[in-house]
Amino acid sequence: MHQLGAIEMGEKAGAPVVFLHGFGGTAASWHPVQTTISEKHTTIAFDLPGHGASLDYSDAVTARHFAQAVIDDIGGRNIQKVHLVGHSMGGATAALIAAFAPEKVSSLTLLAPGGFGPDINGRLLQHYADAREYDDLKMALEGMFGWRHPVPEDMIRRDAELHRKPGQIERLDAILVRMMKDGLQGTIPKEFLEAFTMPVTVAWGRLDNVLPLYQSEGLPSSFAVHRFDGAGHMLIEEIPDEVISLILATVGAG
Repeated sequence: MHQLGAIEMGEKAGAPVVFLHGFGGTAASWHPVQTTISEKHTTIAFDLPGHGASLDYSDAVTARHFAQAVIDDIGGRNIQKVHLVGHSMGGATAALIAAFAPEKVSSLTLLAPGGFGPDINGRLLQHYADAREYDDLKMALEGMFGWRHPVPEDMIRRDAELHRKPGQIERLDAILVRMMKDGLQGTIPKEFLEAFTMPVTVAWGRLDNVLPLYQSEGLPSSFAVHRFDGAGHMLIEEIPDEVISLILATVGAG
């Protein structure tokens, strides 16, 4: 069985909190948030297939593949239930895990999740995926942040190091090709979302330039939806305190 790269923190009783990063990210993207959550919960942040320490995970280029990889990894750890937290592509992955294996999911916290509507800024994601140098990455990332929030220097350096890893850009390009068709992203069937019985929280930045804010509308009435002024797509880095509060509240409800 494949084993995903992962960062584990905390040794607490109860279902672990599992973090799933967005396109081009890694488990390290969650570090400040995971560190705080791990004070109260066992936590696992995964490198999704094709990213970071899971770069060589074969035959996985879609959110459905990623969802199955996480389900398999959790099963290999003999974990019965988890609280899922996903950002962007990781949000789509978390939602699909909840659809495929609802018995394993105690709660869902989805930060600007993918798959909630067809529109996606594929051109910006392509610029980001293909960027190798610091300045190119900085420009692409600035397009993902709200105007009030600068891109952290350590984030740019971390991504530049990742993009220099042999095969990383090629893998991101392969994922991006499958993520979109004719400039549109695949959408999660509405009946999947309506079937969720676990607590679900959705957060979106009002200045999101990757996945438009309207995709936070028309969701099942049981979902707790939060929209943040001034924030863009990168909620983990832009509003970490608010993200932590949402996660703790959702996990507590589950």
